[in-house]
Amino acid sequence: MAIYEYECLECGKVSEVFVRGTEQAPRCPDCGSAKLERLISSSYVIRTSSQAPGTTCCGQAERCNAPPCSTGDTCRRH
Repeated sequence: MAIYEYECLECGKVSEVFVRGTEQAPRCPDCGSAKLERLISSSYVIRTSSQAPGTTCCGQAERCNAPPCSTGDTCRRH
């Protein structure tokens, strides 16, 4: 069970949808369409202050302080 953020490809609405592992594909709560695209949660990509500069913040093999990923120890992939 998880809460995912989806964008409806029919009406453009972004919604959080509670999904159980055995359920059918989720539907847009506004228009009912099954044409949804799951978005990456902002909490997944935010760099915390406890994360040391140069550590991998975006799942890539390169460290974040190495080009082309970084400018000033800030990840540019987001």
